Amino acid sequence: MTMNMDFNLFTPTKLLFGRGKLNELASQQLPGKKALLLISSGKSVRATGTLDRVTAQLGKAGVAYTVCANIHENPSKEVVMEAAACAKANGCDFVLAVGGGAVLDSAVAVAAMATNPGDLWDYVCGGTGKGMPLQQPGLPIVTVATTSGTGSEINCWGVISNHETKEKIGFGYPELNPVLAIVDPELMLTVPARYTAYQGFDALFHNTEVMISRFVNVLSEPIALSAIEHIAKYLPRAVNDGADIEAREAVAYGSTIAGLTMQLTSTTAEHSMEHAMSAYHYGLPHGAGLIMISNEFYRFFVERHACDAQFVKMARAMGMANASKPEDFLTALAELQRACGVDNLKMSDYGISRDECMTLARNARETMGGLYAANPCELSDEDCAGIFERAYR
Repeated sequence: MTMNMDFNLFTPTKLLFGRGKLNELASQQLPGKKALLLISSGKSVRATGTLDRVTAQLGKAGVAYTVCANIHENPSKEVVMEAAACAKANGCDFVLAVGGGAVLDSAVAVAAMATNPGDLWDYVCGGTGKGMPLQQPGLPIVTVATTSGTGSEINCWGVISNHETKEKIGFGYPELNPVLAIVDPELMLTVPARYTAYQGFDALFHNTEVMISRFVNVLSEPIALSAIEHIAKYLPRAVNDGADIEAREAVAYGSTIAGLTMQLTSTTAEHSMEHAMSAYHYGLPHGAGLIMISNEFYRFFVERHACDAQFVKMARAMGMANASKPEDFLTALAELQRACGVDNLKMSDYGISRDECMTLARNARETMGGLYAANPCELSDEDCAGIFERAYR
């Protein structure tokens, strides 16, 4: 395989990464005087004291804020529009997103709709989205990540659901990249083990999908391999002992760096397929859905010898120093799932039935078909449905 030397890189985000970095928020050049402080509808950032720490930093910086606490898992366009309306009504001039993947994803769409007319789906490309260009620049975005999963803290993409049309689609524009991101692993110490695992595997698959993508390049490959190595080594430790700060830091690195690898290359249809699953079943955590289909998804490409060398490289990064065949990656992946206690997840536990497989396959292509171009070989709807069927339990 000849290494691809072509890539595009746009990184306008100032990233502060490391223990205690939240304490530096007040000393940064913030992009406005009043923030829409976007958080989840849950209680975690309040219970852990993170919200109080953020507001104290804003006070030091002389920045006012309005709290909007309406974001839920697999965020819908309705909550995006509500938050955008809150920003408008309160004269907010930037978005400060504090939370996990749902909050960070939503921030991109909220920032856009706070300054643009109409409905979010007017600007979504794919599915029933109208694909209109933004008429006005979005509000500037600052992110504070409290989990390790999406990488959205440093890129311009978020995934939003339209419950009415059963669609879950990525939304983003380069100009919506955050201007500042803070990734402080100390904020992640209280994430429950189950969600640590789900989020960690989401981060892992961002990087493994980059590695098998036909667009992987001379820059994205070594970064992705570094992220895979850190996640595979440290995620079981973070799951087994949430207070292990070294493990939290390493997994956070692997997650955040995926925000860069995805910009350089993009993910594949594995993400399209999971988005279809959670578009129909809102209670399915994204990372859990990815885990459910992952073994059969990668097996499809291993059996077709679509990119043998890439699978061997990943197996070695995951700790199999003597890996020599693509099947070794499947072994390493299964072992990591067992080590993190997520090897027995069932689609049926989230209401998914076997007869939905073709429906999900078609939805994946209709809503996020653009990712199929990155697959290392052809993946038809029938192939996709077959992966769902073999993964089903």
